[in-house]
Amino acid sequence: MIQNNSSNSDNVSNSDNVDSSSDVQLKSAEHPTQSLDWLTRLIAFDTVSRHSNLALINDVKSYCEQLGLTVDLTFNEAETKANLFVTVPAGENADIINNGLVLSGHTDVVPVDGQAWSSEPFTATIRGDKLYGRGACDMKGFIACALTVLPQAVQLSNSGQLRRPLHLALSFDEEVGCLGAPLILADLKARGITPDYCIVGEPTNMAMVVAHKGIAVYRCRVHGKSAHSSLIAQGVNAISYASRLVGYVDTLAEELSARDDTLEDGDALFTVPYSTLSVGTIHGGTATNIVPNLCEFTFDYRNLPHMTQDDILAPIQVKIAELNAQMQARAPETGIELMQEESVPAMTDDDSAELQSLIAALTGDDERHKVAYATEGGQFTNAGIPTIICGPGSIEQAHKADEYVELIEIERCDAFLKKLLDSCTTQPSMQS
Repeated sequence: MIQNNSSNSDNVSNSDNVDSSSDVQLKSAEHPTQSLDWLTRLIAFDTVSRHSNLALINDVKSYCEQLGLTVDLTFNEAETKANLFVTVPAGENADIINNGLVLSGHTDVVPVDGQAWSSEPFTATIRGDKLYGRGACDMKGFIACALTVLPQAVQLSNSGQLRRPLHLALSFDEEVGCLGAPLILADLKARGITPDYCIVGEPTNMAMVVAHKGIAVYRCRVHGKSAHSSLIAQGVNAISYASRLVGYVDTLAEELSARDDTLEDGDALFTVPYSTLSVGTIHGGTATNIVPNLCEFTFDYRNLPHMTQDDILAPIQVKIAELNAQMQARAPETGIELMQEESVPAMTDDDSAELQSLIAALTGDDERHKVAYATEGGQFTNAGIPTIICGPGSIEQAHKADEYVELIEIERCDAFLKKLLDSCTTQPSMQS
């Protein structure tokens, strides 16, 4: 279980956000000043989800504190991983920390096990016009650019020119179910901080993604009764009953693709414009001559924003009840368990029109996109914070061997964040 430790004074600091020093360049001299150098530094931290991310978090914390900022951390239960949230305050007295804009990124990366890399995955390597390394595009490239723009934001804050706060949120365990971001959001709620908007920097080639599907992962465990295969009437075949439920899931998937409401509310912008069900793994049986007493399978549900998990859970539970009755008529100890292993909400574009207009103006690209993969953006929109996704690199390169980000993408992200920062000083359209 992951818990929010934000109330622990050892985990969350409560001092002022900015000191009186204006010598930002001098104070941050030991850390990089360019995004490519930051990306090289970040890739060197092995933050595969099964490992701790504290070395990276503590390094960023030190950097932020050298800039005069106060860092708030929330930890997992074992305190082996942490989220980081930091605010560059606004106002003439640099004391406004509410509202403003969040730049959000996850610090964990997927494993490299079994992948054939051409270079060391945790050593950034530039070949031609690309930088290679685990996390290069997913999503340490965006974090590097966000860290690079922080000193400029602090200078504006210290001079009283920053009209709305700029927040940076770094999370843990996004790759294994978006486990860290809810702790950040709970901590912000407890502190009374409600950001106006959020930009999640997942790789989109700097295009604007305004919505994504939700995802729910389920494990189904079918308990049968063993018997010799020559005496099948004495057993209950777990694989056979699992196959019946798998077949029903496939039938339900076909029904979802044909629903009349699947093209409502701009759903045609999705590459797959309907909610999907897909069986991913199945395991069962011990030998051909033994009636299997156990079979497990997993499936995932990727729902359009206007649909919910109940749309598939209710009929599946009815089917499970039907199969349970058949199995238990033969052996009362048999039956089917359904367990949810992951749940990430869809990100909607219901309240982000103003943010979309700003991003379109800054990027010069008015096109909106919707995607099937899930991010922490849905958790931010569920918390009432309008969110879009926009970051350097292509999702096509994520999770693969020789993951890379094109150097021009980092340049484009740097330019975008600089314009975004300027909008926090000159644009009246965003709330304050």
